[in-house]
Amino acid sequence: MTDFIITFRETLEAALVVGIVLSHLAQTNAKGWFKIVYWAIGLAIMASIVAGYIFESYLGGFEGLTEQIYEGAIMLTAAALISWMVLWMARQSKHISGHIKEKIDQHVQTGRKIGIFFLVFLSVLREGIETVLFLKAAALQAGGNNLMASVLGIGAAIILGALIFSGLRKVNMKRFFQITSVVLVLFAAGLVAHGVHEFQEAGVFPVFIEQVWDLNPAVTQDGVYPLLHENGTIGSLLKGVFGWNGNPSLLEVASYFAYLLLMIMITSGIKRAQWKTGAMEQRESNRD
Repeated sequence: MTDFIITFRETLEAALVVGIVLSHLAQTNAKGWFKIVYWAIGLAIMASIVAGYIFESYLGGFEGLTEQIYEGAIMLTAAALISWMVLWMARQSKHISGHIKEKIDQHVQTGRKIGIFFLVFLSVLREGIETVLFLKAAALQAGGNNLMASVLGIGAAIILGALIFSGLRKVNMKRFFQITSVVLVLFAAGLVAHGVHEFQEAGVFPVFIEQVWDLNPAVTQDGVYPLLHENGTIGSLLKGVFGWNGNPSLLEVASYFAYLLLMIMITSGIKRAQWKTGAMEQRESNRD
């Protein structure tokens, strides 16, 4: 499920940018620039695949202490990027389309096709790099990736993006990003806790209390994990999506909830600021 959500959201974000660019170019009678957009998409996808290959082939294969520090760093880095992405979207969601269109107009008026190329290339590449990192972190946390779920997420996002810009389906994108942001924040909280766990195993962070609780059911005599065990069918799903740990340390629990509290405080501050800005703009409009 996590892999589907990651690829679905990241691909849809890239698809929305591409859709805005193509739609605005068509509206401004600049369809001749479409080829530049297609080249940018293709090269960005190729660059993302190369980055994924390098990341998987050359940034890994460690053992012992180095492996624990590496995995902890990957998880905390991914959690930080997810947090930045969610908060950036919360601040800019109302202005993304207008900002992109403004840049397109500038490039078209000055005839700078390279500007359109890099606008699309960097947007798609950013989503591609983020997808690689997030899937790697998800694999470390859950013990592997689900290739089928990842492919389905990409395909579903492309189809939905095409339907949105062809006018066949109206989607409340604000609500979509709100729901997926909640899921990603919970996923990031699990990455923070799991990253702390890896650093504790490496001896970088202190342990304090090794187990706050142990809710993992006993393994059967045949060595089979029960469904609710963190390595069981249901438990592993909760572990991969929400970072569930049946026997966490005190520092893991503290870091999990401290992260969630921090994100709630920051997003609440953003919403208050946006509400104040909206109220001021409304008053100015009423005066006019």
